[in-house]
Amino acid sequence: VVSSVSWPLPEAGAAADELHSSSTEEALPTLLEEAGGLWKQSYPASAYREDAALGSGPAARRPGQGVAPSRMFSYRREGGGAPGRAGTARFLARHNTWGFVATRAARGKIQGMPYGNCLLLSDGPVNNSTGIPFFYVTPKDNTVTDLLKNPMASLTLPEADGNFCRKNVIDPEDPRCVRLTLTGQMVAVPPEEVEFAKQAMFSRHPVVRKWPRSYEWFFMKMNIEHIWLQSWYGEVSPIAVEE
Repeated sequence: VVSSVSWPLPEAGAAADELHSSSTEEALPTLLEEAGGLWKQSYPASAYREDAALGSGPAARRPGQGVAPSRMFSYRREGGGAPGRAGTARFLARHNTWGFVATRAARGKIQGMPYGNCLLLSDGPVNNSTGIPFFYVTPKDNTVTDLLKNPMASLTLPEADGNFCRKNVIDPEDPRCVRLTLTGQMVAVPPEEVEFAKQAMFSRHPVVRKWPRSYEWFFMKMNIEHIWLQSWYGEVSPIAVEE
């Protein structure tokens, strides 16, 4: 399934007509590559076939078809951490510049209901990754209002934030486009850590220095209690915080 919102499509011509009428994953990477060289196929077309990924065993694969590696979209990254789920989790915590925060609404007609918001984040200065997400927030934000009443929150970090999924022609909503969910308590950064939090946020997001001071910005961080990683179809794996 191709989302026209996710990827630019050719405006006109035979390639555009063929792309719109195509419904096979096998044909898709080639069409996108020929349509202007925007996308490069990193794996053979057979690796995109659902029957290869979801087959029950060797009998499900066609003769001569290679085995699709079960983690081929998870770990081939430049400068990634240790291999495995924990390494992927650390990579996403380090390289994501924003995340989706879910809280329990504390006011208005949706009081008590889930409330979601996107926030900028940083896990440390450029040369010092901590794995702990820091935020620069204002009490005027509904999310912060919720957190001041109930500090428990979930933070989802999608691999779609970078170029990896798009470069490999994977839709952001595709389960192979990894997503990390951290849950824990969101707390105000204590005075002794404020300078570090400032370096963490300002080095990754210089624009926040210019945000209006009248909004009473301050720093928060998440004390992580649980880690969940989705890196394949239907698979959501818990990861120990110690890892």
